[in-house]
Amino acid sequence: MKPPKIDSCSPYHQWEQQRGRITSATGKWEAGKHVHTHGYNIMDELVGKISYMQMMILNVTGRLVEDRLAYWIENTFTCLSWPDPRIWCNHIGALAGTMKTSVVASAAAGCLGADSFMYGASRSSVKGIQFIQQALIDYKAGLSVEELVEKHKKPNGRPVMMGFARPVHGKDERIAPMDSLRSELEYGIEEHLSLALKIGDFLEKNYGEGINIGGYSYAFLADHGFTGEEIYRIRALVVASGVVACYIEESEKTAESFLPLHCEDINYQGIAPRELPSS
Repeated sequence: MKPPKIDSCSPYHQWEQQRGRITSATGKWEAGKHVHTHGYNIMDELVGKISYMQMMILNVTGRLVEDRLAYWIENTFTCLSWPDPRIWCNHIGALAGTMKTSVVASAAAGCLGADSFMYGASRSSVKGIQFIQQALIDYKAGLSVEELVEKHKKPNGRPVMMGFARPVHGKDERIAPMDSLRSELEYGIEEHLSLALKIGDFLEKNYGEGINIGGYSYAFLADHGFTGEEIYRIRALVVASGVVACYIEESEKTAESFLPLHCEDINYQGIAPRELPSS
């Protein structure tokens, strides 16, 4: 009996082509000789010549960016990760520390905890850049800033846009130093960032909430050719520093001493206590 004819476009054909083989167009290690990534010899061309952030961006995008741009991006990591155990992802790190788990498990769990649109750390980059890119298209087509905001109003009358407004406090203290750094590095305010700042000013005047560090950085990076998916991947570990700091502090204390609770501290709203049936 003849074997069935396999369509060259089928998944099975692709699996057969890769059977027992590992292929990579990104990098290769030749033991004792060379290591390559995106066409660069790491040991000869990159070690001692570029920063770790440049290397991370190269591995994500395939582009070796200039050191000043990598330095600006590196400082967004500093802005987005600090050791306050009340913060969602850091809280996870502190709990891992009090349970005496490993620092790697703590960092991984904390980074995963920040991987949400609600938290706004890394995943929100995708929607954030999509928003400001579309907003610029609409703005160039003739929409005013007020009309752009109007497009994103919810039934409660308040606009919701990725990169604008902020829980707890409307003013974002991280924008001023990052804007100052942008100026020091001799980067101008280009079209995406210019529009984002105009939207932020409008929101601040009319709703008491302006642009946040996410919206600022999305617009800046959109002006420098990054996609949302690239920024999401670059920022995969953006909160790790703060998570590890909170892990260390709690790991050095008595086990299970972080935020202990009495039973009465829990607002239980489930089924009332009841007697178990006798046997």
